Amino acid sequence: MSVVILGGNECMERNYKRLCQDFQHEAKVMIKPGGGLRRKLGSPDLVIFFTGAMSHKMVHGALSELKGQDVIIERCPTSSVSALRKVLEKYAQ
Repeated sequence: MSVVILGGNECMERNYKRLCQDFQHEAKVMIKPGGGLRRKLGSPDLVIFFTGAMSHKMVHGALSELKGQDVIIERCPTSSVSALRKVLEKYAQ
């Protein structure tokens, strides 16, 4: 499963990727997503928004870029590793 994480803390980026590898998921982490997000995202199976670390404008922009794609969108209010673990366990195969 390919996972894209939007938002979060820069210092935790390596931990997010390592946790996804523990679940055998390929991960892209974009702490500060900018323009042209559709090209950067590709076609992920799961997109996780750390909404506590993103502005509302950034969330709405990312959602509009994902509109029409067959992707699971999960919103998480905190950007902790334990919150990411819960989301990954929910979608573990």
